[in-house]
Amino acid sequence: MRTTRIAAITFTAFAAVAAFGPAQAQAVRTERNMSLELANQLAAASVASCLAGGYNVTAVVVDRAGQLRALQRADNAGPHTIDAARAKAFTSASAKNNTLAMMDGAQKNAAAANLVHIPGFLLLGGGVPVKVGNDVIGAVGVGGAPGGQLDEQCAVAAIETAKDLLK
Repeated sequence: MRTTRIAAITFTAFAAVAAFGPAQAQAVRTERNMSLELANQLAAASVASCLAGGYNVTAVVVDRAGQLRALQRADNAGPHTIDAARAKAFTSASAKNNTLAMMDGAQKNAAAANLVHIPGFLLLGGGVPVKVGNDVIGAVGVGGAPGGQLDEQCAVAAIETAKDLLK
């Protein structure tokens, strides 16, 4: 019986080492992130797209962790648009989703409605993730157009201008 216990303990220890071995091999990860140059390009293109439509907005670009990389505010954009754009960008990067889609989901699903209680989240249209393949490397947040769907259109148009850089 003692031999059976020792064998069982040895097998269990071996199984634990085998199970955690691959996890330790992945302890260091390589992640893609957004450069300052790309962030500035996306912010400028977002503001330009909205200005072409007659909307004075602020555009904020954050990195994959939701940290500010670039901010541009049109000359006549309201001061409130800075915080709105930043919150939309943070929300989009954090959730890896468009904020307009998140808003729609929260309105239709009682369980998702609690997302509005997460500090820093803003469930209004205008936040769009920036992706390289399936990796979210940041997000664009736009605030100031008369409706979140218009803010989102400007962010999407900006990301489209940089599509060759996002490969």
